[in-house]
Amino acid sequence: MAGLSLAAGGWTSNLIVFLINEFNMKSIAAAKVFNVVNGLTTIFPIVGGIIADSYLGCFSVIWISSLISALGILLLLLTVVIDALRPLACGDGSSLCTSPSTNQYVFLYVALALASIGVGGTRFTVAPMGAYQFDKPKHQTMFFDWYIFIFYLCWALSTAFIVYVEDNISWAWGFGISMACNILGLAIFLAGKRFYRHVKEQGGSPFVNLARVVVAATQKWRVPLSEQTQHYYHDPSDKTTLVPTKFFKFLNCAAFITEGDTKPDGSISNPWRLCTVQQVEDLKSLIKLFPLWASGLLISTQLVMQLSLLTLQALKMDRHIGPHFEIPAGSMLVFILLFTCIAISIIDRILNPFLAKYTTFSLTPLQRVGIGHALTILCMAVSALVESRRLRVARSHHLQGQKDAIVPMSVFWLLPQLALNGIGEGFHFPGHIAFYYQEFPTSLKNTSTAMVSLFIGIAFYIGNVLIDVVQRETGWLPDNINDGRMDNVFWLCCTLGSINFIYFLVVSSFYKYKNMENKPNNVPSK
Repeated sequence: MAGLSLAAGGWTSNLIVFLINEFNMKSIAAAKVFNVVNGLTTIFPIVGGIIADSYLGCFSVIWISSLISALGILLLLLTVVIDALRPLACGDGSSLCTSPSTNQYVFLYVALALASIGVGGTRFTVAPMGAYQFDKPKHQTMFFDWYIFIFYLCWALSTAFIVYVEDNISWAWGFGISMACNILGLAIFLAGKRFYRHVKEQGGSPFVNLARVVVAATQKWRVPLSEQTQHYYHDPSDKTTLVPTKFFKFLNCAAFITEGDTKPDGSISNPWRLCTVQQVEDLKSLIKLFPLWASGLLISTQLVMQLSLLTLQALKMDRHIGPHFEIPAGSMLVFILLFTCIAISIIDRILNPFLAKYTTFSLTPLQRVGIGHALTILCMAVSALVESRRLRVARSHHLQGQKDAIVPMSVFWLLPQLALNGIGEGFHFPGHIAFYYQEFPTSLKNTSTAMVSLFIGIAFYIGNVLIDVVQRETGWLPDNINDGRMDNVFWLCCTLGSINFIYFLVVSSFYKYKNMENKPNNVPSK
């Protein structure tokens, strides 16, 4: 995971600058491509999880995806090595610059697609495979904390050092180092094959079983149900006898045995007409999780908006440390990653042990997510205040209308909002992953952690829609942000986030954990 994260951070963190400087894209257009790429890297894990659950298993999905990402980075390397694969160089993507040809666009987007799909196939498939090496939920939760820690730490290192190489030495060296890290990570992963406890595939899609529940229940919706367990079909290999719950009672029809549903030997004659009680309860558990999952969309959209606009802010601010060193604009992301790592370390090594030793209270995954929600809203408010001050400084120096003008304001004014962003992620990101891994049906464990990635990926596209709407309906986001009102965009995110936080508090207050004994540290339920 360390090698793959170093590789991915090396080409994604500086992508906006790469598109502006090497492909002559305008700033807002580059930010939207950045969102699309990040959306792909965070939506594709759900596909990787389904393939791992249904057909190939985690191990195969991880090594195949790692090869695909290496190929994508190789194609990106070729775009900067071969002059014919990119347009003629110009200043900053102004209208006077040469736009890429159709073939250049195609090659670029194929490279980005392969690299993104490869990252997506590994990022959240490594997580369930790692957790599967442990038996206790407490240890699995600790693993997720340190999995995110390594993921963010290595991303921070690549954002700081590989991005510096790209900006100050050459893009070829930067992409070359990224590809080498990818290959090294894959080699280390393959070398450990014989030591792993492998996650077995199901031999068929568990999502087909969920679809069968809906079809079977629909066919039998008029059948009067019984309260007796023996009237429902149970998997013969299941040693426990589940009692159908009353939640979404209509779905119980799918497991209710009617004439002709079973063969003489007791097996199911038509799986689209009769399902097991376990399959019915698996679908119910997903339905219960959906309202909480939906709350992750807007918290992620807030973070996406900040990530999309952060580089644009940094490009228009003073990034010098001393007379000779200038921080690359793409490296500002490193502060979010570092504060996330610091927060995770404090939570896992100090806060949780303190609560366990001196109190009877321990943070549940949902409580960690709630704290992350609150910190993210505060982050948006601070972002709006800092951007408002940056615009006042720009106006006081009469910099409007000057596309290359740098506002005489240190880029370190962005540090408080980046710290709040990182600390918030340290709470809600591992909290989300631990919660879904704990609460998802056993047959969908590989898909569970990818559900977090899915709402982050959707959020990148929501962020693009939000940028389009703001650009179309307001003057807040022109290509030269010194002429706009980006502070209003952050206030809009803050408002949407506050509404979403209220929604989260309501739906989480009604949620009951599936298995009390499997809660981290055996925390009492709400």
